[in-house]
Amino acid sequence: MLTIKSIDCQVIISQVARLCQEANYKLGSDVLGSFKKASTTEVSQSGKEILNILVENANIAATESIPICQDTGVAVVFVELGQDVHIVNGDLNEAINEGVRKGYTEGYLRKSMVGHPLERVNTGDNTPAVIHTTIVPGDKLKITVAPKGGGSENMSALKMLKPAEGVEGVKQFVLDTVRNAGPNPCPPLIIGVGIGGTMEKCALLAKEALLRPVGQPNKLPDIARLEQELLEKINKLGIGPSGLGGITTAVAVHIEIFGCHIASLPVAVNINCHAARHKFVEL
Repeated sequence: MLTIKSIDCQVIISQVARLCQEANYKLGSDVLGSFKKASTTEVSQSGKEILNILVENANIAATESIPICQDTGVAVVFVELGQDVHIVNGDLNEAINEGVRKGYTEGYLRKSMVGHPLERVNTGDNTPAVIHTTIVPGDKLKITVAPKGGGSENMSALKMLKPAEGVEGVKQFVLDTVRNAGPNPCPPLIIGVGIGGTMEKCALLAKEALLRPVGQPNKLPDIARLEQELLEKINKLGIGPSGLGGITTAVAVHIEIFGCHIASLPVAVNINCHAARHKFVEL
């Protein structure tokens, strides 16, 4: 017998508000661990100091419930909606946006969104959220809030490669994107790469790759090897923590792939700054 689980929009609002604040106050243990590990191998003294300062900054932010970074980001929200879930007493997207309004206002988080991209008038509440929804089996609702800073997002890039360019073309594009970004996205970085799909699909893959625990390899052995190779090449660029030199330009490269047209090879690089923030709840 089929049972439908009901989830009230008021619950969604309160949970999204909480996630917005926690994501901005508390850096994940995987990210912190990568900084600590990198500080033991970094050859640049200034790089070591910066990595240690980032750990100290994150600890202060978590203890005092204040933002890790002044740029508290676009509220990017990933929704996994179980097909046996019924949202009641409101609209799911509006509930998410109301949660963002509540979380950013009550949490004293900087509001960074403009309503019209050309008129540039701040909405004053950090909406609209950028919402990606996937329908999945089951009766659960998983919501992940991933605040994304403007500096790192601006350094991200997408290119439609020719299939003949192959894996070497992918490597070159990723390296060129990171090299051109230089210190602007606030390294050490986490690099999300999407390969395949269509133009918009590969961009989404790159963003989703940033949600993976830092350093967790792709399940496909060939892609895992490509991740490691790119990480090593990126860290030989010499950009280093805060762009002041060193061997820790990135702490991870995460790649996600999808099938694509025989005439296409889309590649997207989504760069995340050191403040790699995301929190989730399952209802």
